Amino acid sequence: MCGCALRCWGWGPWAPGPTLFLGLLLSAAPFGLHGEETRQVSLEVIPDWEGPPQNLLHIRAVGTNSTLHYVWSSLGPPAVVLVATNSPYSTLSVNWSRLLSPEPDGGLTVLPEDSVQFSSALVFTRLLEFDSTNVSDPAADPPGKPYPPYSLADFSWNNITNSLDPVSLSSTFQGHLVNDPTRAFANGSLSFRVQAFSRSGRPAQPPRLLHTADTCQLEVVLVGVLPRGNRSLFGLEVATLGQGPDCPSMQQQHSIDDEYAPAVFQSPIVRAFFGSQNFCAFNLTFGASTGPGYWDQHYLSWSMLLGVGSPPVDALSPLVLGIMAVALGAPGLMLLGGGLVLLLRHKQYSEYQSIN
Repeated sequence: MCGCALRCWGWGPWAPGPTLFLGLLLSAAPFGLHGEETRQVSLEVIPDWEGPPQNLLHIRAVGTNSTLHYVWSSLGPPAVVLVATNSPYSTLSVNWSRLLSPEPDGGLTVLPEDSVQFSSALVFTRLLEFDSTNVSDPAADPPGKPYPPYSLADFSWNNITNSLDPVSLSSTFQGHLVNDPTRAFANGSLSFRVQAFSRSGRPAQPPRLLHTADTCQLEVVLVGVLPRGNRSLFGLEVATLGQGPDCPSMQQQHSIDDEYAPAVFQSPIVRAFFGSQNFCAFNLTFGASTGPGYWDQHYLSWSMLLGVGSPPVDALSPLVLGIMAVALGAPGLMLLGGGLVLLLRHKQYSEYQSIN
């Protein structure tokens, strides 16, 4: 399969729950596009030589016969465009004057255009907040009375060049609300940390999601933001490209409230690559009204994987296999030992000769 797959995990006592998996925009893998065991990964903040610095991060992951292009940006709401090609020589072209214009169509292209085998996008549009004070059902939808959402297009973001780390292949977009009359973000921030990988494995830091060379990881962190209620739950509104008249189906494991409905969301880089498109939106809320929740430590972390192909599947570790072998093997040995004792005792009784 080829598509956009999200493996999501909240970490820590303030996290949303064990796991959530969303399979979005899945389609048959195009001929000639195969997964790669390893890739040569490079990160570049693409400069606008004629204007002020712009947050446009290009991750290029080159394999033997293919290239993955991840274009992350905070021009407008934070967004990512994912393009997979069947050539190790494909490149990203940016027309800054067109990209920053009111009509950005065509400002972002991957060349040669006929090498593109798959493309999609995600846009993180709004930070949601709910008052769950009077909600006793942890599965309630919505999880509480909604407060007015924070539009992420109204945030000011740091210069990601300062956070670019070529060793860990990561960079961080950190944002604060520009017009903040309640000073909710005076000592807090919302961050999007992006990390790419050259091979399969797990990062050193929790939640240590299993990844491949065909994926990159996004960690969303909300910290220090003052909630508007004593038991506020937070969430994200996320938009993805609609494929035809219907929204893509979702596969969900465990329970995080979500909903989606057709909508249109404007992101400069998404429109620059795809033109005007219809979007499907869904909400992810973190935590439950019964706790734990953001109110415990004013900290929330959520991670996901974005890439092509089937999501990586966790295999049983040697430790777990060893525990299972002991747990399952010990009763077997006990039954076998008990059988031998019974056989031996039966033989002793059968050889017994009575004396009159």
